Amino acid sequence: MSVELLPATYERDVVALSIVVAIFASYVALDLARRMHEQRGTFALLWGCGGALVMGTGIWSMHFIGMLAMQLPIEVGYAPGTTFASWVAGVGVSAIALGIASRQRLGVAALVVGALAMGAGICAMHYVGMAALEMSPGIVWDRRWVAVSVAIACGASAVALLIFFGMRRLRGIKARAAQAAAALVMGLAISGMHYSGMAAAGFVDGSLCLSAGGLAGRHLGMMVLVAVVLLLTIALFTAALDDRLQARASRLADRLSDANAELQRMAFLDALTGVPNRALFDDRLRQAVARVERSLERPSPFGGGKLALLFVDLDGFKPVNDTFGHAAGDTVLRQVADRLRMVVRSADTLARLGGDEFVLLLEDIGGLPDAVVTAERIKRGLARPFTVQERAVRLSASIGIVVFPDHASGDKLLASADAAMYAAKRNGGGNYAVFEAHMQQGASAQLELQQDLREAVARRELRLHYQPKIDSRSGRVRSVEALLRWQHPTLGLVGPAQFVPLAERFGLIAGIGAWVIDEACRQVAAWAAEGRRMRVSINLSAHQLRQPDIAARVGEAIARHGIDADQLVCEVTETAAMEDTQTTTRVLEELGALGVELSIDDFGTGYSSLAKLRRMRAHELKIDREFVADVARDADARAVVDAIVRLGHALGLRIVAEGVETDAQRDVLRELGCDELQGYFFARPLPPEALLADEVHSTDGGGAVGFSPSVLLDTLS
Repeated sequence: MSVELLPATYERDVVALSIVVAIFASYVALDLARRMHEQRGTFALLWGCGGALVMGTGIWSMHFIGMLAMQLPIEVGYAPGTTFASWVAGVGVSAIALGIASRQRLGVAALVVGALAMGAGICAMHYVGMAALEMSPGIVWDRRWVAVSVAIACGASAVALLIFFGMRRLRGIKARAAQAAAALVMGLAISGMHYSGMAAAGFVDGSLCLSAGGLAGRHLGMMVLVAVVLLLTIALFTAALDDRLQARASRLADRLSDANAELQRMAFLDALTGVPNRALFDDRLRQAVARVERSLERPSPFGGGKLALLFVDLDGFKPVNDTFGHAAGDTVLRQVADRLRMVVRSADTLARLGGDEFVLLLEDIGGLPDAVVTAERIKRGLARPFTVQERAVRLSASIGIVVFPDHASGDKLLASADAAMYAAKRNGGGNYAVFEAHMQQGASAQLELQQDLREAVARRELRLHYQPKIDSRSGRVRSVEALLRWQHPTLGLVGPAQFVPLAERFGLIAGIGAWVIDEACRQVAAWAAEGRRMRVSINLSAHQLRQPDIAARVGEAIARHGIDADQLVCEVTETAAMEDTQTTTRVLEELGALGVELSIDDFGTGYSSLAKLRRMRAHELKIDREFVADVARDADARAVVDAIVRLGHALGLRIVAEGVETDAQRDVLRELGCDELQGYFFARPLPPEALLADEVHSTDGGGAVGFSPSVLLDTLS
């Protein structure tokens, strides 16, 4: 018996809009699926929840708009509760789809199960939505069209999954183009499923819509359309914004990774030469020793399995710095490193310990003969002239050799190689020495002295002795120079020549230099508290001048002890002062800006730039003791001193002659016009309490109170 059905028509513009929404929703769905796959942990969960909501709403809205496109000759409407249930079904099927998309791979079983689950969800969404039309009598369904719609739903789901997993391999513009094409296919498939399902529905002539007062009307459809397009657009914009943030985060992560890699490189490589530094060398030495110890337990029939350490120290490197400047010295050190690289094998390690000291770790050697061969190659490599400021400079090296396990235990290898190197240097340099047991005493003493020096500041064992600078005319003490001493608990008073090179080698000089600055300012303040105004000179090394914060440290010490800046004189060597580096120039300018007086020490031994000397605003020139020693008997030395005095006075500088040891030297220097004299002829460096043992008060031209032991006055009377 045939049933007469109501004629159903469709508004083409609304149908077109529904298809567009389906394609747009598919594009967003693919984008969200990709994002779900790329995220992990909490972010994946958040994107999954938000993605299911947006994706489900987009697909559901297409179905709802499509149903609103259908026109019947009776008034229809959609029950709100059932319509909401269909929306929930749409969100649920989207969650299933995103869950499958987050998998690492798509097998056949997963594809079949996923397609069926997604198809069932889409059908549930559609047919629950159709059930929101509460018709009396009910809707008549054409089973053939229902089957077609179910097949399309499952097929479209399978295609969507295949498309998504296939797109993972694409990047950039290709990925976006593929995503747009896939969205077009998916949108048409979803629309085909929807309108197949709509074609399966028949409405009996004379039917009534019991939900006619529910959701209905063209305006409602437009509202849903605008809302869902806005939602999808926001989702797409958020995804794009996240992409940019992710890209920026990725770039920042890459930069951070590069920075970390650079920091790692800087932490283990010497900044000047690019070879491993002490930290990396120590680590490789420990590993090499451990390998040799393991090989000793299982000897090889082919021999080998030993290691050697070669300690290389340049002979005569300090004059290069003094003559040409530290920048030229750095150039030489780089050339030395390059030549040593040519000597070592790829399995060996070349490291710079500091200054002009290098060490070579030779692994898997047969014994001492192999190490000696390498030492000979080093000698030949360093014997060729170095180019410094277009001049040829020749250097040699003292090399200490120690073999493990033949000569020393693993923890004493470096100290033993160091001791052997000093033995080579004592024998005249330019050669190598193999470690012997009697050298260990010297190595142990050096090691113990280094360890004691590390604690010297904390134990208050460092001392400053003060050597007076005497006014050449009045015989009064005009100022003093602070000279460092170490009151060792067992060795007694140790001079700087014994421990300062050690401090420089092992990186202790910065802390000691800071102590000298603070202690000198403290002593000036202590004298001021007793009513005695004194100017004190301290020596700043080339190492300190390279510290960008040295001027700030000096300023802090002056402020901390409440002294006048002009009571402190900073002595720097002529070579260091003339070094044309940005840091050195800035430090000298900052010291001058503090009001600290500057003194150029060892003047006459370097290559001074008169223009820089004038710009530097120095207050004092100290004539090097080499010229003072010969000034009374050598006409050339006298001429040099006379020229320095005239030059200094022309520039308004105070002239100090150091190293005065005889009355003849004193008389000549006074005759040549030196302003102040300093040396053993007047007094050795004294502790502050000895300096004040006999005090004589007088007022000099500047109104300052001078004082000195009476023996000094008798000498100059």
